[in-house]
Amino acid sequence: MSPTIEAISAMPNGEKPTYLLVMLHGWGANYQDFVPFAKMLNFPGFGYFFPNAPFEHFQVPGGRAWYALEENEFTGLATSRKLLLNWLTSLEASTGVPLDRTVMAGFSQGGAMTLDVGLTLPLAAICSFSGYLHYQPEFQDNKTFPPTMIIHGQQDPVVPIEAAKKAQDELTKIGVSVQYQEFMMGHEVQDPAIALFKQFIQDNLNFN
Repeated sequence: MSPTIEAISAMPNGEKPTYLLVMLHGWGANYQDFVPFAKMLNFPGFGYFFPNAPFEHFQVPGGRAWYALEENEFTGLATSRKLLLNWLTSLEASTGVPLDRTVMAGFSQGGAMTLDVGLTLPLAAICSFSGYLHYQPEFQDNKTFPPTMIIHGQQDPVVPIEAAKKAQDELTKIGVSVQYQEFMMGHEVQDPAIALFKQFIQDNLNFN
């Protein structure tokens, strides 16, 4: 069976959304991982989508992977890029919400996918939690990027803080507007990080 993107959604009060938030889980987790974000953020007029990575995790029962981190070749990355890009661009047809009112965020490997695919689209904003770069960004003439936030734990034992600093440096070099913030936390998303992310969304979508 060919890999696909499946997703669960949360549409508060069953209303038609004005904005969307797409949240990508990390390596070995699945699309249930960040469903609580919908209630934590509680934005008016927002619909929330939580896609499942297309590949089974090689070791974790029920876990998913965007690509094989256990291999140096990152097997599956090209497939996930294409699937995720196609899925994201299809959301407007099903929700009525355009990409410029859609926010994309991800955690760990999901953060890496966000800093990859998200920067190729005219999204309202993107955010990487505990993420990293899995590619070398290249400068492109007349290319515009969505506002970008990188949030990372100073005590992260899984993705070292140096990976976040490198991502900030490399993306800034090609013209990405990066808001960077470290917190005293590990490989996780604590309340202060969520509060900052919430403010970031409010600032870039111009609503209260």
